[in-house]
Amino acid sequence: MMFPEEKKVYVFELDDVVFPKKDYLLQVYYLFANFIEFTETVPLQADLIRFMKSHLESQGEHLIFEHAQETFGFDKKYKENFERLHVNALLPLRLHLFDHIANLFSQLKAEHKNICILTKGNPLEQLNKVKFIDWGQYGDEIKIYFKDELVFRSIEPLDFLANEFAVETTAIQFVD
Repeated sequence: MMFPEEKKVYVFELDDVVFPKKDYLLQVYYLFANFIEFTETVPLQADLIRFMKSHLESQGEHLIFEHAQETFGFDKKYKENFERLHVNALLPLRLHLFDHIANLFSQLKAEHKNICILTKGNPLEQLNKVKFIDWGQYGDEIKIYFKDELVFRSIEPLDFLANEFAVETTAIQFVD
């Protein structure tokens, strides 16, 4: 993969750039379905997982809880559990980098470039994803920044990153 060699800092989004977001979501849905079956005995975990996977693939994650709740008739009170799992799920499996991203990280490191993650979305959920990604040899080298947190503090993310890495903003390359 080619990259602009004059750049010094490469900034990546997390979801669907570094790893497939669906890998995270499907594990959250698995844990939720397990919780519902254990708590209510119905629907069966396999049926709820099948429904949620199909919904994710055909309609995305928007309103997935509501559609599952309507279809299977479990109590709306479980929405809080569903949302909490997105933020603090203990995933049964590690999340893996896309192969081309692992290769790109390797190339960038060989060229002595800085790599970081600037991710948007709920910082707690994004941090949970970060914890379960198998970063391989890059685990201790990649800094993670949360766009929503910076914006909330009225900090311009691009200026912040330029300051953090002591470079001009023009030396930063976004990869999304």
